[in-house]
Amino acid sequence: MRKIAIIGTKGYPYVYGGYETFVKEIVERLNDKLEIHIYCHKSLFKSRPSSVKGVFLHYVPAIETKTLSQLSHSFLSTIHAIFHNYDVLFFVNTANGPFGLLAKLFLKKIVINTDGVEWHRPKWKGLGSKYFYFSSWLTAKVFDVLISDSIEMQSLYKKLFKRDSIVIAYGANIKFDVSEKSFSNFGLQTAEYFLIVGRLIPDNNADIIVKGYLKSGSSKKLVIVGDVPYKDKFVDYIKSFQSDSILFTGYVTDQEELFQLYSNSFAYLHGHEYGGTNPTLLKALAYGCAILALDTPFSREVLADDEYGLYFIKDLNSVAECIRFAESNVDKLNMLRKIARNRITDNYTWEKVAGQYLDLFSEMSDK
Repeated sequence: MRKIAIIGTKGYPYVYGGYETFVKEIVERLNDKLEIHIYCHKSLFKSRPSSVKGVFLHYVPAIETKTLSQLSHSFLSTIHAIFHNYDVLFFVNTANGPFGLLAKLFLKKIVINTDGVEWHRPKWKGLGSKYFYFSSWLTAKVFDVLISDSIEMQSLYKKLFKRDSIVIAYGANIKFDVSEKSFSNFGLQTAEYFLIVGRLIPDNNADIIVKGYLKSGSSKKLVIVGDVPYKDKFVDYIKSFQSDSILFTGYVTDQEELFQLYSNSFAYLHGHEYGGTNPTLLKALAYGCAILALDTPFSREVLADDEYGLYFIKDLNSVAECIRFAESNVDKLNMLRKIARNRITDNYTWEKVAGQYLDLFSEMSDK
C-alpha cells in the first residue's frame, strides 16, 4: 500500500482550522486506500495514540512562539520524514516551502498545497510578507507538484513564478434539517439577520461591511461570528460597534449551532479578500445561504460569476447598496437559497476532492 506523509497541519483528529478540516475530510475517505501518516503538534495532544481510524500519527515538538511554532514543527517533521520510506511527502502551506528543498536533497517525491497569497495579507506586512513571497517562489522552484485550490490561484502562480500547478479545490458537506432551536439563545429570528463568519482580521473586511450595514439603514440585525486568539487593536475597533443590532458571538465551536446560524440567516456577507477557494464561502453554499460577496476573482470563481451570488466592492457605499438591493428583492434571495447547494454538488464535494488526491498520490508513487 502506498505510504503518504502529511506535514504542515496542527494534526489529526484535532480540527483547528482550514487545513486541519481539509486533512480530516480527505484522509477519512482515503485511509482504506493509502497508508497515511500525519505529523502532529505534540503540545496540542494530551492523549497521543499511535493511530486513529487507521491513520498513523507522529507527535513532534516545536518552538512554541507565534512566529516559530509552525516553522519549527514542520522542519522537525521533515527531518523525521526523510528517513522513512514514504512514497510521497505532502506539505500544506507555502511557508513550509524551504523544507521541500531539504526533502528534495534526499530524493523524496514532494507535493504542496499552496493556499492563498499570504504575502498580501496585512498581518504579514514587512518581514513576514517578504518571507511568504520568498517561500512561495522557492516552492515553485523545488516541489514536484504544486496544487492550487482554484483556477485563479493557478493563474497567479503561473504569472508570478512561471510555474504551472494542478487545480484541486476545497470541499464542503451539504447539510439540511434547518431548525431554530440551536440558535435561539442568540435572540435571533429566521431571515431577520445578515451573517459574517471569519477571523476578525483586516483582509476579511468586517469593518467595511459593518459601516456599510449601518449606512444601509437595514432593520435586520448583523451577526458576526469569529474572533482572534490575541489582543488586537483592529478587533477592539470592530467590537466597538457592538449594539442591539450588531451582535458579536465570538467563536462558535458547536458545528450544529454554526450550521443553524448560516441556514437561518437572511444572507451571508462574505468579505474575504485573499485566498483561493474559501471554506466559509463553500459552507454558506452547502448550508443553503443567499450570498453577498466582495467582488474578487476568487469569489466569482466559486459563485460562477452572477449565478450564485450578488456582489459589492470594497467600499461602504457599495455594501450599503448591495444590502438595500437584497432586502428589496426577496424573490432573488429566495432563488439564491434554493440553488445554492447545487454549486457544491456539481463542483465542491469532498468525495471529488479526495478522489483527485488519490489519483495524484497514486500517479506520483508509480513514477
